[in-house]
Amino acid sequence: LQVWVPAVFLSGLMSALIVTPTHQSEEFFEEYQPDWVTAQFQSTRNAVTTNPFSEWLWGGMQYQLEHHLFPSMPRSKYPLLRPILQKFADENNVPGGYRESGEFEILYMNWDLYRKVAEADPVPGAPYSRGNGQLGAIDMQGGVAAGGVGLGKLM
Repeated sequence: LQVWVPAVFLSGLMSALIVTPTHQSEEFFEEYQPDWVTAQFQSTRNAVTTNPFSEWLWGGMQYQLEHHLFPSMPRSKYPLLRPILQKFADENNVPGGYRESGEFEILYMNWDLYRKVAEADPVPGAPYSRGNGQLGAIDMQGGVAAGGVGLGKLM
């Protein structure tokens, strides 16, 4: 117990620090994007790692575009795909091109996005944000503490 609890929290933190920056630092679409490939280029950003330890730590997630376009490709092949996708973006005038930033820059971009969202005014007419999770269940008296559905009732 003394070892695995911190290990779970550390692995969760590491996963969050590696996965969210490559997904959340880019375009958000207001409507359907019919061109799936261009949407992948616009909604992901790769992280440029600076040393072999960082390369290992990111675990292939630094090649987020390659992962989105070719999810079943072994991650060891992503570096070989990078120049091909860069050329494709240039030749096809993909908006924004092949996006990548240094590993620390992309972490800052993600943190800055969280800050902007936290400081933003609520969107008029948006659904009640506390209604879709634990706090919403508590607010509506439907949580486990109020006799709502919990794992015990499902198992």
